[in-house]
Amino acid sequence: MSEERPRHTDPPSWQEYYSRQAETCRDPALKRFFQAGLPAEDTPISNVRLMALDFETTGMDAGKHAIISIGMVPFDLRRIQPALGHYWVVKPPLPLTEESIAFHRITHSEVEHAPALDTVLDDILGKLAGHLAVVHYRNIERPFLDAAVMTLRGEHCLFPLIDTMTLEARRERHGGLQRAKIFLGFKPPSIRLADSHARYGLPAYSSHHAKVDAMATAELLQAQLARHYSPDTPVSELWV
Repeated sequence: MSEERPRHTDPPSWQEYYSRQAETCRDPALKRFFQAGLPAEDTPISNVRLMALDFETTGMDAGKHAIISIGMVPFDLRRIQPALGHYWVVKPPLPLTEESIAFHRITHSEVEHAPALDTVLDDILGKLAGHLAVVHYRNIERPFLDAAVMTLRGEHCLFPLIDTMTLEARRERHGGLQRAKIFLGFKPPSIRLADSHARYGLPAYSSHHAKVDAMATAELLQAQLARHYSPDTPVSELWV
């Protein structure tokens, strides 16, 4: 199955999907994850427990590549709590390539004695449970975790998330003026994490460390919400 929810004539809502998974999942950790539930679609974003989530991987294809580090940082609209965050390095099933090492700077020696993902997966799911995940670029964290859980536990693990890259694209690329500029040959603005950070006057960080990138993603969402949305914005207007 793709990383999107199962498609039927009437696609289930996220609440319906979670309810079904909570009843049918065989794996105890997955069952607990889905039993923790979700906020109602009309819940104001200010009342939602958020978890910034970032993975470093050996490549971009969830069907071929693997997770090698995971960063999580809990936050809300008022504060970010890096001290309560978490960071794991995990051993991938295949050796690292020199290309991936150059990208994420995690070396052979670091993963040699790292735990396999399956040994820490229950902890990861437990800490993510009850939170709405926030990522920058939705095509990594959700499909990679789903693929890993399917390989390790034989079941799917899909979840709604807020994608700060998607929110930034709505403002910087998809408005009428922005589309006109692109049509006239102007280069579209970058919506990468570091460049988006800079647009809001946020601090620059060294990239491709999962926990640092998670914290940067939390800061970016706070800035986006403060500038473009209301604390009363329903969560369903933001998640995908």
